[in-house]
Amino acid sequence: MGSIDIKPLEIVIVGSGIAGLSAAISSRRAGHNVQIYERSSLNNEIGAAIHVCPNASRGLLKLGFDPVRSQLITCKKTWVANGRTLEKFRESDETHIEGKYGAPWYLAHRVDLHEELKRMATQEDGVGKPVVINLKKGDLIIAADGIHSSAVEAILGSPNPALPNENPNFINFIYRFLIPSSTILSDPETAHFLDDDDGRFKLLLGEGKRLVWYPCRNNEVQNLGAMFHSDELPDHEDWHTSVDKSALTDLFPDFHPSVKKVLEMATEVKQWPLLYRAPISKWHKERLVVIGDAAHPMLPHQGQSGAQAVEDALALGIIFSNCPGNESETISRRLQLFEKVRKNRGSVMQIFSNAGQDESDKIVKEAGAFIGEENVPRNPDEFFEYNFRHEEFGFKNTFIKLDFKPSFGLTDNGPQGDDAAKAWETTHYDIYFLGGEDVESATHWSRIIGTSNQVLISTGEVPLYSEGSAVQEI
Repeated sequence: MGSIDIKPLEIVIVGSGIAGLSAAISSRRAGHNVQIYERSSLNNEIGAAIHVCPNASRGLLKLGFDPVRSQLITCKKTWVANGRTLEKFRESDETHIEGKYGAPWYLAHRVDLHEELKRMATQEDGVGKPVVINLKKGDLIIAADGIHSSAVEAILGSPNPALPNENPNFINFIYRFLIPSSTILSDPETAHFLDDDDGRFKLLLGEGKRLVWYPCRNNEVQNLGAMFHSDELPDHEDWHTSVDKSALTDLFPDFHPSVKKVLEMATEVKQWPLLYRAPISKWHKERLVVIGDAAHPMLPHQGQSGAQAVEDALALGIIFSNCPGNESETISRRLQLFEKVRKNRGSVMQIFSNAGQDESDKIVKEAGAFIGEENVPRNPDEFFEYNFRHEEFGFKNTFIKLDFKPSFGLTDNGPQGDDAAKAWETTHYDIYFLGGEDVESATHWSRIIGTSNQVLISTGEVPLYSEGSAVQEI
């Protein structure tokens, strides 16, 4: 192939949440001119905390994300107990996560995460042109504006709203609230919950309800979420909608007295319906593509909503690296590739997120339609392996080579596992997309950007592929 005159695309991103800002950072690194359109301000992230799992933190650290500036906490332990008796069901040491999966499992305050992503996107220093907050006609429109994005209807041709799950076996509502750690420590009846609590993820189970609890912001704040099923849901959604604290405390009448004492410490409780939408058949149309919650809204059970948004963004940045022109056919081919790489995994994670990691029986049939029932995780350890290492299936016997722009500007930030270290040894990369058994023949490979077996990064030796495989160069 002869030399190609590479020109930057004019990319417009709608929405400045985690998906939008991550896509902006990734696209900036790929050498494009990026503008974000946000209907309000860039200060729309509020409230609760969020998981930044290894499948997201690997890529973010490579893009220059600073976990210290963001006051992130590394998850070191998980603790699951009966909410009524505090009888322990499971306690695990998670300090192996970083070495096993190439990056830490972080616990973050949403505001802190959002501020760091905003800094990375708009700062003058760094690789690529700073992202501009504005709107103009673009070569590629990335809809990252959340679960109610109108782009979904534009792509599918008909409305496909996300709605609460009416099945009483599924959780469809959450009360979220934050409590200063100092408040819990000041009471002898509750202080024991924070003993040796640095980076500990806690889960208290009840009949048809669960209380999720973990620290954020350098352990100074405790994030709690009470999840349950409700037949009476509000007629609108708003993170700013408060509920009387009695609604929270009445939800757990049989929980241990010390847990109820913690609930009494809440000063501001926000209510939020958990909406479900089945995986959609298409993620793009012409020059428009959906990512993040616009593409795959998720319930909080797997803690993967933000991580999947980051995976989408990193995949987009790499796929549109060295894009030879802004013609419709070029954009369309790369969006088709993006959809092939991301849609199956995003859809499976959507389904996984409908139930807790101890409730795989609820989702095994639906998830099995995508990956085979025998491959559906059945316990927390298996979910960790699938989610964090993000194994993916499909795209078998297809070999796609994509030249990876050297100026993408990945840094050496953050800890890395053996696979990750091998994958980023050189400054120029070829990206190989393939699946199934072909993976075993690769010289070096990485799951860095969230496409699992479908992404291989060669450090010079071309991976072998089976005779008769389809080969496509983009």
